[in-house]
Amino acid sequence: MTTPTSAPASAQDTHAHVDPGAQLAKALREDEDFVPVQTRSERPRSFDPADFGAPTGREVNWKHTPLRRFAPLFEAATGSVSVTVSAGSEYVAAPLKAGDAPRGEFFEPEDLPAALAWQGSAEALHIELPREAEIAEPIVVDVAGSGERADQHIVIEAQPMSKGIVILRHTGSAQLAENVEVLVRDGADLTVITLQDWDDEAIHASAHQVRVDRDAQLKHFVVSFGGGVVRVNPNVELAGRGSHGELFGLSFSDAGQHLESQVYLFHKGADTFGNVLYKTALQGETARAVWIGDVLIGPDATGTDSYERNRNLVLTTGARADSIPNLEIETGDIQGAGHASATGRFDDEQLFYLQARGISEEEARRLVVLGFLAEIAQKIEVPELREQLLAAIEREIAEGVAA
Repeated sequence: MTTPTSAPASAQDTHAHVDPGAQLAKALREDEDFVPVQTRSERPRSFDPADFGAPTGREVNWKHTPLRRFAPLFEAATGSVSVTVSAGSEYVAAPLKAGDAPRGEFFEPEDLPAALAWQGSAEALHIELPREAEIAEPIVVDVAGSGERADQHIVIEAQPMSKGIVILRHTGSAQLAENVEVLVRDGADLTVITLQDWDDEAIHASAHQVRVDRDAQLKHFVVSFGGGVVRVNPNVELAGRGSHGELFGLSFSDAGQHLESQVYLFHKGADTFGNVLYKTALQGETARAVWIGDVLIGPDATGTDSYERNRNLVLTTGARADSIPNLEIETGDIQGAGHASATGRFDDEQLFYLQARGISEEEARRLVVLGFLAEIAQKIEVPELREQLLAAIEREIAEGVAA
């Protein structure tokens, strides 16, 4: 995987890529032996939206996404969202235009919405944690929409040996294509939490691309409760020797909601550690969740220890969860690697056990769902936010019982 040192100021200066769908169609006509791109690491990348073309649904990265509902994000933005740093504003650096380092040091769009967001963001918000600083309180970025089609690019940079937490909180309604570029320098310890608490009609595509350098640590949380169609795709490269990456997801999909994450964890450096755990509860006949987890252990990633898991709890008839874990290993000298996926309904034995001890069926169901999702919420080291999430889970459960 190549990493540009700086991004071009315009799409005309970028690498030329072709639309994977067009490439496939052309190749099938000309070469019966052509094999289309399947792995995440081989997907085309470009800063130019024209190099992708509108998705058809046949592409491997779009076949589980409702393209009709997502269609506004395949067009250029006509409006904006309000972005406010409500806590930690002293860590806001000068905004970054295309071509201004460190914008584009690691980020390179993998799909059409990300390329549109790159071009449509004249200036990127730059959050910078100073070298060796330990920031006690979270830095909070509030993104509020008013129903418009908008683009944005955010750069979060943790300088060497720094430590802190950055929270991205999305509310209101928008049709937002968003890029989040994260650079975790040597020895830094960074937590990034993205909260999707949109109104029901919101459409949101967010591409998170993260590089973790030598002996650095990243904790990354995707928490989605609101929005109509929400797709948050983290791409994390453990580039430096001894780097750690923990990726967690927590979501609750109701009727009419489509919540999606395509996770890519690339072990590039030696002695790296990776842990991926995403959990979703679904209730409502048309509730939908999609999780695709790709882990690549590269040829130089000796001593790697990596594991990814996805768990889905289906609470009502008609809800659907798609879960696809993938693991590629290019070296045999590793500590361990594995993946697991499970989707199921309530365990009747659990319910019987609780009811046999005098707990009502309604309370028993509440306890099971809360216990299932609380594992992720408890990992968030911000007490106030952790309590808010647990309360949000309680509300989701209560609404399902009331329905």
